[in-house]
Amino acid sequence: MTRLGPIAANSWDVSPDHANLVRPHRPPREITCGARPKMLSFDLARTAIIVVDMQNDFCHEKGWLAALGVNITPARAPIAPLQTLLPALRKNNVPIIWLNWGSRPDRLNLSPAVRHVYDGAGTSRGIGDPGPTGAKVLQAGSWSAQIVDELQPAPGDIHIDKHRMSGFWDTPLDAILRNLGVTTLLFAGVNLDQCVLHTLADANFLGYDTILVDDCAATTNPSFCAEATILNITQIFGFVLASTDLLQELAP
Repeated sequence: MTRLGPIAANSWDVSPDHANLVRPHRPPREITCGARPKMLSFDLARTAIIVVDMQNDFCHEKGWLAALGVNITPARAPIAPLQTLLPALRKNNVPIIWLNWGSRPDRLNLSPAVRHVYDGAGTSRGIGDPGPTGAKVLQAGSWSAQIVDELQPAPGDIHIDKHRMSGFWDTPLDAILRNLGVTTLLFAGVNLDQCVLHTLADANFLGYDTILVDDCAATTNPSFCAEATILNITQIFGFVLASTDLLQELAP
């Protein structure tokens, strides 16, 4: 028999004359930690973390946002806690998914409405135009779309390009998560009130359990935007916890 599948827990045993569709049993790994609005238990064996847009154009001092005059200090705040949390999650076999804005070089996946958000005056300082370093703004495969140097992905991490505020729109994210057998999603990254929130909301609409790791997420917008986002998550979409509380439960 040969095993076919993206992971062991989602695989068949097959031979020339037999297909066994019974998946191997995956024992739950329940953890409990403090969260808002209440204590939270979830299954690490069915959990992944989605890290949104921790890339040069949003978080680097020579990136696009900084060149536009945006104070990127808040966008860099998640770096330090992620440097601690992500290795601990990897040790617990929790998939790390890097969801970065990366548009096509020909911009054929961008509507006028999307381009207008970032280039409202039509002055060619928007998506796909040359950025401050010469790299094309938010273009897949460019320096602009690369994860910041302080957050080094591991070989087994998963990378997905998006070209909307939601990482589920016109991407393979949902298919990958379902093949992994994931039901619970941790969220981190920037901007909290934009791409993080919209991806989290779409995940909730699709039936995933959604949890924001609040010290690993931030926004360059005014503080009331973050406050409103967290209020909406705790009231409507799921739960909010701190990486420090999660780390206590991940420790041996």
